[in-house]
Amino acid sequence: MARIDGTGSPIPRILRAIALVVVLVFFLFPILWIFLMSFQTNETILAIPPSLAFTPTLINYTSLISGHLQTAAGSLDLPFMHNLFNSVLLSSVSVLVSLVLGVPAAYAFARFRFRLGEDIAFTLLSFRFAPPLLVLLPLSLYFKDLGLANTYTGLIWVYQLICLPLILWIVRGYFEDASPDVEYAYRVDGHSWWRAFTRIAIPLAGPGIAAAGLLAFIFAWNNFVFALILASADKQPVTVGALAFVTASGIQYGQIAAAIVLSIMPTLALALYAQRWLVEGLSLGAVKG
Repeated sequence: MARIDGTGSPIPRILRAIALVVVLVFFLFPILWIFLMSFQTNETILAIPPSLAFTPTLINYTSLISGHLQTAAGSLDLPFMHNLFNSVLLSSVSVLVSLVLGVPAAYAFARFRFRLGEDIAFTLLSFRFAPPLLVLLPLSLYFKDLGLANTYTGLIWVYQLICLPLILWIVRGYFEDASPDVEYAYRVDGHSWWRAFTRIAIPLAGPGIAAAGLLAFIFAWNNFVFALILASADKQPVTVGALAFVTASGIQYGQIAAAIVLSIMPTLALALYAQRWLVEGLSLGAVKG
């Protein structure tokens, strides 16, 4: 007997496949276009009408790696690889310091109740949402007095305004979702609070800590304003160093595209490496009993 409800028809599956392809093309096409631009010269990129047929070239990547760019106005020095090193250094150390400070603080806010605890936690969170321009002027003055202006230490300190509140509040939620009974049983067995924290609490919240650390790394990597104001060219990350591609002879679109491709590689590699922990951490606590 023929089915009349249409459940055996392939049309819904075909429509879902078409919709999925459209969504993927919509979101991935800009990335693909940037990738293709990185293998083109400015003349090819600015050609009207644009074309997908071109002769690829590696001159954009060789210019970035060598640090020398030939323009119509002459040779230009581009310390892109040094800026990339600065981004890796600043983001990695900032996240590491935030994890060392933020994970115990998140555990304390999740497990203990003390006076003004919520107020302190909300104050720390407010730093994350405060406009950077609000703190840049006093910070620049204090940094000059303390000798932290144009130093890695000063930038890492400022990056705590980005990483620490994010890690504190995300990890706090994972500690609150984890039952404290296992920790209590471990401590009743004669172990110290510190051992319960390191042996029980941290492994239980491990996926959440990994997810929070990865998100904090991405936010720190993408920061622009703090490094622009508080550091000179030799301490600035790639987000600020990209301004060098706007030259007197014009905008170097090919080098900008190649710089984008190279600058997303560290975060992409880290995200792929931590993908299992990231998915598990973001889904942890989604269903509560």
